[in-house]
Parts: sequence; structure tokens; C-alpha cells
Amino acid sequence: MVRVAHYIPLCPLAAAVVNIVIGSRIKKASSLVSVFASVVAFVLSVLTFIGFRNGLMSYAVADWIAIGGLSVRLGVTIDALTCLMLLVVTIVGTLIQIYSIGYMHDDKRFSRFFAYMSLFMGSMLGLLLADNFVVLMIFWEGVGVCSYLLISFWFEKPSAARAGLKAFVTTRIGDTGMLLGMLLLLFAAKTLYFSDLAELSQDPSINQNLLVVAAFLIFCGAVGKSAQFPLHVWLPDAMEGPTPVSALIHAATMVAAGVYLVARSYALFIAHQPSLIWVAYIGSITALMAATIAVVNNDIKRILAYSTISQLGLMMVGLGVGGFTAGTFHLMTHAFFKALLFLCAGSVIHAVHTQDIREMGGLLSKLKITGATFIVGSLAIAGVPPLAGFWSKDELLAEIWKNGHPVLFVLATVTSFLTAFYMFRLIFLVLFGKTRSELHPHESPAVMTVPLSILAFCSIFGGFLGSPLMHNWFQGLVHFGETHAVHAEGPNYAVMGISVLVGLGGIGLAYLLYMTKYSTVPGRLCTRFAAIHRLLVNKYYFDELYDVVFVRTVFRLSSWLSRFDLGVVDGAVNAVAWITMFGSYLKAWFDLHVVDGAVNLVAAIVGFCSAGLRRLQTGLVQAYLLIAFVGLIIIILVRLKGG
Repeated sequence: MVRVAHYIPLCPLAAAVVNIVIGSRIKKASSLVSVFASVVAFVLSVLTFIGFRNGLMSYAVADWIAIGGLSVRLGVTIDALTCLMLLVVTIVGTLIQIYSIGYMHDDKRFSRFFAYMSLFMGSMLGLLLADNFVVLMIFWEGVGVCSYLLISFWFEKPSAARAGLKAFVTTRIGDTGMLLGMLLLLFAAKTLYFSDLAELSQDPSINQNLLVVAAFLIFCGAVGKSAQFPLHVWLPDAMEGPTPVSALIHAATMVAAGVYLVARSYALFIAHQPSLIWVAYIGSITALMAATIAVVNNDIKRILAYSTISQLGLMMVGLGVGGFTAGTFHLMTHAFFKALLFLCAGSVIHAVHTQDIREMGGLLSKLKITGATFIVGSLAIAGVPPLAGFWSKDELLAEIWKNGHPVLFVLATVTSFLTAFYMFRLIFLVLFGKTRSELHPHESPAVMTVPLSILAFCSIFGGFLGSPLMHNWFQGLVHFGETHAVHAEGPNYAVMGISVLVGLGGIGLAYLLYMTKYSTVPGRLCTRFAAIHRLLVNKYYFDELYDVVFVRTVFRLSSWLSRFDLGVVDGAVNAVAWITMFGSYLKAWFDLHVVDGAVNLVAAIVGFCSAGLRRLQTGLVQAYLLIAFVGLIIIILVRLKGG
């Protein structure tokens, strides 16, 4: 099989260069450049998958750095996880870019948008293929920069500019921890290659405590990118970007990078259980917290944003309890139905020009394709069989229960119930009931609805790959090493039943509270439990807390340093300047009156002596003879006296 994997990220990166250089000239055709590059990347991903199934594994492209004992090559790693993610990212990314042609058709920066999208795709694909932490970090930061550019794409809006900056700064905090973890790993184990991680725990010369700390720090990068507690605050604000950006970030690219990092480094985590349990509990806290916030939110995109945070938390729980297959399986299915949900939300916003679900209603009859696919995506994320979300969520719950974590199982089950509830709260308020808007919405064009239909198909049938019908195939494809391979087991019907009941229970409660005579109950509950409602509406006051503890502290420190700079530093500089100026004046006076005076005194003495001696030079021979004679007499007298 021809080695083509390293060309996969080059396709969208080349499209980004083309659109940046000549995008303003080719205008609308810039979208075709990006879409064509994504299609080619998908074809190459399929060829890579075929090659992997035929035995092709990792390979080096070129040597890059060789400094001392550190050697870094530009290589690619090809395994089941890589192939799975390459296919998901290229499929979802291509469909989102096709959808963007209709959504962004009137935007004045159309070609720039597609340049950023291609750059984003290229960075994510490069990240997936990296075979060491150094190359991964380069593309990791590329994803971060692109997210900043896309979130703040409408930078003329102050809220969008702030959101892009918030995302960039917040994720940098996690990235700093990740960088420290990489350096600690290099210091402790002298390697940064993923293929070496499995052997580190068996090496007696390596301090294993350092590897535990390194795993914790590397997980910080995942916490930032995948918006886990406590660095989750940037993701809801990322909704200020265009809806296709939200879909791309939330479905299969940026936020998936953190989960992928943990999965890619799983050998390090699974050999050091404290770090793995930490992953599970951080994920559990994140999942439940985000789900409770989504219950009371009224912004259609922010509800989906908190849903993403919650689902990413569930993936972390799956990985943290040892369910590598379950975590990666849910990562795959989530990419399909979450991209679908965001694009459906974009289609609704495109039709009604508002994001407040309280101003919508009765849209199903007017937006038939959007409405039908929206319901499919919501059923999938709610875990209703036989859609994709049911199989992956059931797998997660089964792994949590099987590995002996009852507390985490309860938290994950409650999160699943809340997910079904808030998603169908959204569905009932947006698509059903009476119309609460004076607008006359119409269905989006085919360039937007066709991707919705394809994603809906994937959301229905994509989960069968991990279902009991094909269980051996999927677990044989995606597992962590032979020693940790998950052997085929019969389905846990008890957990499966709980999963179904939880999903249907959440949907039923949403129907009861928003579609029947009990529709006044939510308002009364909000009044009765006003303190809890305020807590959830204000997102547990994390933004306010961070504003007081970090943002204002930094501003105060900066202000104090500014005043210190003006008062003390500038004063010291001025004092030094005055001292230097006085020293220069003193030096000039010393040079003029002391040094020059001494020189002039010597010159005066020499001149005086010269004036006296000049008188002896008369030019008369008899005078010179007289002087010689007198001198001779003086010499004779001195000698006689001395004798």
C-alpha cells in the first residue's frame, strides 16, 4: 500500500494557502477549493484505513531535530484510533464546509472564512497523525490559533472579539501544563514518542512518580482543549462565531483533541492509575455540571455548547474507568449527531434570526427537513435505540458499572437523564407548540439541508459499528494494545434497560412540562427555588469568580506595576539621569580646571625656564668661551673641595 497518510493534512493546508493568496480574486470559488481539498483528504483517509487493515503501520517522513540525546522525526502514527478519527474529521469537516457555502454566502469575508476553515482542518488532521509530542504540540497550537481566528471571525462585534481572546487565553493555561508535562516526560524517560509510552512503566531506572505527575500535566492540555472543569468557561462563549464554526469546533475537531490526547497517551495513563482516576472524576464533575446549566439556558447554541461539555465529560469518564473502546466509540458517534445538531440550530437561526428558544415555536411545519433531522440528532444524543448515541452511551455506562465505580455510574446516569430532558425541552419549544415569532421562516437551501440529511443518516446507523450486532468487529478494530484488549462479552441488559429508561424518562418529563397543561410548572419551580435557578442561570458563577480572582487581580497588578513604573522606576531613571548629568558636569569642570590647569602649569614653567635659558644664547663666541671657562673653574673647585 502506498504511504499517503502524510499528504492528508497537506490538502487542506494547501487550500488555506490558495485562499489566503488569491481568495479575494476567485471569491465564491474559494469555497470549492476548500471542499475539494477536504474530499481529497477523505479519499486519502480511506486509503490509509485500507493500508492499515493490510498491515501498514507507522512510518517516518523525515528527520527534523537532533540535539544531544533528543531526536525528533516528522513521522506519522497509523493505528485504529488514527484511522477512525481521520475518517470522522474528514467526513464531518467536509459536510460542514458544504453547509457553510449556504450559511456564509453573503459574508464580506467569504474567502477568508474558508481559508481559516481549511487551516483548521489541516491542523487537526496533522495533530491526529503525529507520532510524538513535539509534532502534536505544533498542530495542537495551530488548532488553538485557528479557533481564535474563527471564534472572533466577526471581530467587529465586541462580544466576538472577547470570546476569541477568552478561548485563546483559557486554553493556553492548559497548554502550559501540557508543555510542562512533556518536558517532565523528556527529563524522566528521555523520550517523547507515543510508541515508547507502554514500556516506561516497566523500566526500573525511571522514577514512576515523575511519570504520574507528567500524566497529570499532560491531562491539563486535554482539560483546556476539551473544556473540562475548571477550564470549561471558554466554550459557551465560543458561540459568538458563525454556526458552522461552532459545529466544527464542537463536533470532531478542537474539543475532540483533548479526548484524543488522553486516548493517544493512554499507555501512560493506564500504567499510572492515580492519573486515570483523576481523568474519570474531572470528567464526571464536568458532565453533570454542564448538564444542569443546559437545563435552564434559553440560547439554542449555548444549550448545545453545554451539551458538548457534558458529553466530553462522559467520554473522559469512559477513558478514566478503563473503557478505552467506549470512550473512543462515543467520541465517534458524538461527532455525527453534535455536528448535526449545530447545523440544524444554524438552519433555524438562519430562518428566524434569533437564538432565543422562547421566541421560536411551531417551526416543524415550516422547516420540515431541518426539523426532522433536528429530532433525529436529539434522539441520538438522548440515547434512544437504535440510534448511534444509544449504543455508545450504553457502552459507556456498561464499562463504568463493570469496572466497579457505582458513584460514577450514578452521576453518568443522572447526566444522561438531564441530557434527554434539556434536548427535548429545546425540541418542544423550537419545533412544536404555537408560533411565538412574527417572522415567516422558510427552509434552508439544499446546500445546507443535504449535509443535514447525511449527518442524520450517520446519527442513525453509525452506532451499529459498536452494537452487539458488530461488537467483535469494532472492539477488534479499536482497542488499546493486546494486553488491554477488550474481549467480546454479551450485552449487559440491565444497564441497557437503565439507559433506555433514563433517555425516555427525560423525554417524557420534557413533554409533560412543556407540551401539556403542566407547562406552568417550570415557571413555578424557578420561583420556588429561585436561589438554585439563579445559580444555574449564572453558570455557578465561574465567570464572576474568575473575573474577581484572576482577571481583576491581573488588572490591579498591572495598574500597580504601571504606577510603580511611573513613580518608582521612572523616578529612579530620572535620578540616574540627573546623577549622570551632574557627573558629566563635574567631569567637565575637573577636566577644565584640574587636568587642563596642570597641563597649563607645566607649560608655563617650561616656558619660563625657556625664556631664561634663551638669554644665554647670545650668538657671541666670546660669551660661550666665558661660560665654558666659568664652568670649568666651578668643576675644579668642586673636585678640590671634595678631595
